[in-house]
Amino acid sequence: MGVGPLVVEVLVTFVVAAVVLFHYGNWYRHHIVVTVAVLVAWYFSMLIVFILPLDVSNTIYQNCLPDVADPLKVQKLLPSTPSNLTNETSLLSDPIDDGSIANISVTTVAPSPVPPPIPGCHKPWSFVPAGVFPVFWRVVYWTSQFLTWLILPLMQSYTKAGDFTFSTKLRSALIDNAIYYGSYLLIVGILLLYIALTNLELDGAKLRAIAASASNTWGLFWLVLLLGYGLVEVPRSIWHSASTLHTLHHAYFRAAKLSQEKAEANEHVSDLLQSMRALGGSIGLGHPLRAHMDVIENKVPSELLDRVRQHPTPDSPHADVPSEKALVRLHKQLIKALQNQRRVETQWGLLVENIAYLEDTHRNAVSHDTSFKHSTPPRRHYLISYVYTPTVEWLWRCRIRGYLLRSVAVCCALVSVAVVWSELTFFSTSPTISLFAVFVNLAKASYDYFTIEVISSLTMAYIALCAYSTLFKIRVLNLYYLAPHHQTDEYSLIFSGMMLCRLTPPMCLNFLSLIHMDSHVIKVHTDETHYTQIMGHMDVIKIISDGFNIYFPMMIVALCLATYYSLGSRLLSALGFQQFMSDDDLTSDLIEEGKTLVNRETRRRQRQEDNAARRREFAERFGGGESSASMYRSARQRAEELVRPMKREDSSESAHLELLGGSDNIADYSSHTTTSSLTLEDEMEAGRGGARISGFSGLAQYSRARTHKPDKGLFDDV
Repeated sequence: MGVGPLVVEVLVTFVVAAVVLFHYGNWYRHHIVVTVAVLVAWYFSMLIVFILPLDVSNTIYQNCLPDVADPLKVQKLLPSTPSNLTNETSLLSDPIDDGSIANISVTTVAPSPVPPPIPGCHKPWSFVPAGVFPVFWRVVYWTSQFLTWLILPLMQSYTKAGDFTFSTKLRSALIDNAIYYGSYLLIVGILLLYIALTNLELDGAKLRAIAASASNTWGLFWLVLLLGYGLVEVPRSIWHSASTLHTLHHAYFRAAKLSQEKAEANEHVSDLLQSMRALGGSIGLGHPLRAHMDVIENKVPSELLDRVRQHPTPDSPHADVPSEKALVRLHKQLIKALQNQRRVETQWGLLVENIAYLEDTHRNAVSHDTSFKHSTPPRRHYLISYVYTPTVEWLWRCRIRGYLLRSVAVCCALVSVAVVWSELTFFSTSPTISLFAVFVNLAKASYDYFTIEVISSLTMAYIALCAYSTLFKIRVLNLYYLAPHHQTDEYSLIFSGMMLCRLTPPMCLNFLSLIHMDSHVIKVHTDETHYTQIMGHMDVIKIISDGFNIYFPMMIVALCLATYYSLGSRLLSALGFQQFMSDDDLTSDLIEEGKTLVNRETRRRQRQEDNAARRREFAERFGGGESSASMYRSARQRAEELVRPMKREDSSESAHLELLGGSDNIADYSSHTTTSSLTLEDEMEAGRGGARISGFSGLAQYSRARTHKPDKGLFDDV
């Protein structure tokens, strides 16, 4: 089949990487260079995971071919009537007994440029010709390493730089990475000094092997730490997700913490916007720094700028003496603050939707009715609604889904146990007790290449899932977050690309050790994959090749035990970073707080939907072809005509009515206040206390009470 399977997997992997990046990133808002760099990083990392099983099966096939230099072995293994033998007739000079010369048929082996296969050694369905994999792995590996160690860190610092020109941004990025690169240069210098003291000769190949192995050692260190958490947490989280009540409580807990983070993010952005306005007030149109201020203002969404301009200009120490350095500092802080605000707003919106989904599921699960009922009617295509009926939805969400998730959790737990056991025993080759090595050897004995590729792909995919889910769950001090629906910022995308490129190669080398196809680790001679040959080994530094790479993976047992007993979560809770602990009183308080916040947010969204429906009905009945703005201006004028006599009667009531009618834009007012009647309970929950008349509905009630006989139902449709 040639390189057909390889080409198909290369194309399919590219489509998968592009679709995933499109789901998380925003191709229209992000810079094209960032999008391309992250796409290449994700794509090449996925290629290593999905193409390495092909390399494994091709290596097994090459190992079963006979040694061409040993003709006796070839003759012994070949069948009696092979297809590559020919019959030739030759004359012998020695006569036979009757004095005649006989023609004797002699069988000779026809020359062949390809060594004959061993009987039963079948060519794999995904066979790749020799010479393809070495070139392929060199391009993929060294490109990903160049991206992760040089290009992506520079781009990450460039995206958060607050300078206003390309050269100044690049200079700031280089300075920001100086300490980062300097630390690695120090490590390389120590390694070279160690090699020089041991009188080892170095050449270009050894230097490349040292660079690759140093990167893999760094990646192996983080891989073991991440796997120690993920191998336990992934099955446990899947098991807990089968319980709707447990998942709902966890979501309430997250809502309480995220609400506080959201308030802090909004407050920080407001402070920076006030500082920006103070600086902008001292920079006129003809000021030399006006262009820089325009760049800063263009980064701020228009609705935030309009909100800031409605407030009086604050006093700021920067307003008297504006400088480019102050603008650079403000620009950098504003970029980071806006990214953080967008991140928490996205998280909050997705979390509220998820909680609504969980509440509906829990409510229907405890109900005796077998027809699923939604609190908010879902928007579905009529064909989907025809197939996915309320009864089918109830069976899936309230019955089948839980059992299916528990089954998946059990399977993942078994795979985690197999990974941990293999990490402890992969160095033992006689007997072979690494489970993955046993599975591959059984498939190898029957030349079942497809099974070998499936086992390799699924195992590496599961290890990658455990490692990367841990990485983005921790989120490194909450600075990185992969948000779906095109909400991930450039900084988080670049970070994900860096970590994928750094963790994937050591993960693949670790898997090759688990299946006993890395002779430098298991200390037994075996033909290695082309990927291992390109990567090289750390044999020049014995303390790493004979110590770290063999014994450090054993720490995964201690990390798994610590995760199983939640030692890390208990330690963080003791330090003040509250974690979700089912037996903790503070966790229970946060669950109740989160439930209250989500209920309030749900009511707010419901009121907005009701108001939108009323505005549409008002437009149909009274607006005709008018725009929304003109309709609200007309409605506000009619409201002012009703309340104008009351302003002369009561000054205290006048202040309240001015709050209702004095806004320049009634749409802006309705977006910040409630346009339908608020109950006393809502006001007390919000901490404002007391009942108040709100929006046009309250205004209509107040007007009917104070005027003689206004038109009945005048404002009911607003």
